[in-house]
Amino acid sequence: MQHDEMIWQVINHQFCSFKTTIGKAKSDKTHFCQHPYSVTGLCNRTSCPLANSKYATIREEKGRVHLYIKTVERAHSPKNLWEKILLSRNYSKATAQLDEHLAYFPKVLIHRNKQRLTKIHQYLIRMRKIKLKEIAGRKAKMVGIHRKIEQREERRERKALVAAKLERNIQKELVDRLAKGTYGDIYNFPEAPYQKALQQQQEKEEEEETDEETDEEEEGMVEYVEDLESDEEEEQEDIEDVQYMGMESGEVKKKTTM
Repeated sequence: MQHDEMIWQVINHQFCSFKTTIGKAKSDKTHFCQHPYSVTGLCNRTSCPLANSKYATIREEKGRVHLYIKTVERAHSPKNLWEKILLSRNYSKATAQLDEHLAYFPKVLIHRNKQRLTKIHQYLIRMRKIKLKEIAGRKAKMVGIHRKIEQREERRERKALVAAKLERNIQKELVDRLAKGTYGDIYNFPEAPYQKALQQQQEKEEEEETDEETDEEEEGMVEYVEDLESDEEEEQEDIEDVQYMGMESGEVKKKTTM
């Protein structure tokens, strides 16, 4: 024979494989129940599915809501301990079925089951809406995101960005100080930025030297240029030759017509 109070004393004060405790201090400790048939998820006398011979809960399986009822008359047969009743998809009809099957159960248990039924119906409606939007192509498929991994990647990106800005600032400052001639060979700086800045400075100086050399070479060069008057005379002679050729062609045409 099942003795509810004795079972609860053992579970409450000793070991229970479904009990989970959160919080270290006595005032902050909260006990939860991981039993699949628990109606509230809390570990207390009224919500314990093991320490109550008369118990009921709501569960969702593959989109359908079922009512599970436990009575003391079936305690001798653990295989048939829970009675499974399929509830209607309509919320008002499902509530009426609850009132019908739980007519002689404690009011607290009936209220908890109605709350659970309401919550399950709400998330089933949301699931159907999301699925319809996915089929219609109006909403992308929802993918779970690991928040800790995302936060870790964001921190790494921020650190890398700060390091990149710092390296650019160091390089710019080194170039400015090298241009002013502040540093000699006795200072110890980061090798890569220092060598890069030094190479840029050397390339700039080499370009300036090549420009000065080309200017000096061009200063000593001598070129011979033709007289401008002779060019004008040649152009005038070419114009007269063209006019003379045009006059001769006109006279030849007149003779042929005559």
